[in-house]
Amino acid sequence: MEEQKQLIECVPNFSEGCRPEVIRQIADAIEGVVNVRLLHIDSGEAANRTVFTFAGEPTAVCEAAFRAVKVAGELIDMRLQTGTHPRIGATDVLPLVPICGITLEECALLARQLAERIARELLIPCYAYEAAAHRPEHRNLADCRRGEYEGLPQRMEHPIEQPDYGARPYDEGIARTGCTVVGARNYLVAVNFNLDTKDVSIAKTIAARIREKGGGLPCVKAIGWYIEEYGIAQVSCNLTDFHVTPLPQLYAAVCREAERVGVGVTGTEIIGLVPQAALGNVEEAIQQMHLDDLCPFVPEKKVIERLL
Repeated sequence: MEEQKQLIECVPNFSEGCRPEVIRQIADAIEGVVNVRLLHIDSGEAANRTVFTFAGEPTAVCEAAFRAVKVAGELIDMRLQTGTHPRIGATDVLPLVPICGITLEECALLARQLAERIARELLIPCYAYEAAAHRPEHRNLADCRRGEYEGLPQRMEHPIEQPDYGARPYDEGIARTGCTVVGARNYLVAVNFNLDTKDVSIAKTIAARIREKGGGLPCVKAIGWYIEEYGIAQVSCNLTDFHVTPLPQLYAAVCREAERVGVGVTGTEIIGLVPQAALGNVEEAIQQMHLDDLCPFVPEKKVIERLL
């Protein structure tokens, strides 16, 4: 049997959303690496932030990430950077995500190696977070970003608050680039469930019952809202680990709770990209969860492995 090819995704967030020429140079750095495909770029001027999504073979993805961090460190001066989004450095956060043929633990090891290289070669201190975290207080991204960029001078002097790689007294180099948070996490599936009602209170009730915080399914965050464009209420979910709570199980739970309050689920809307493993048999998933309820679901444009 042929060994399954290893694929990972990288979703770095850069503290630049206003200068197209800088964003283009970061993109060029990523696209210059063989066996890597840049899948998506999302910029926001108010947040002054750009999120890149690229994927490919692990070694190539890590090289592309390193080159992107290098360019960002050269072109983004954090002493001049402002925006509405929390940030700690030119490259704010850099997660590696397993797609297929590789485990989260293996991605965590890659993330630590990448963080060490960034700190050693680029002199940009790095925190390791999520599955790559060395200590519990650094596991959560918000904790690594505590105090944001402006709080770095004090944090660099505190042993517990210091980065995991490249810690040193605050200097001009850190003032320019800030720090970077590198880690590994499972793929986050953003998904909306369409209801045959305009009543947003019903969507909110269903969301409250299915989300983990309310005693529902683990790894599920959910809210209810009304979408003017479609004229329907939706239950909008972030599924933070589809291995723990499979997407079909989440769909069934929404259908069950919707039936309890007298409404139906007409279909499912996948936001962004989705890995093959989250859907299983793609063609069956399209039919069973009605993925094409609002618009055609084209696997070649939505499933990461097919894009690659």
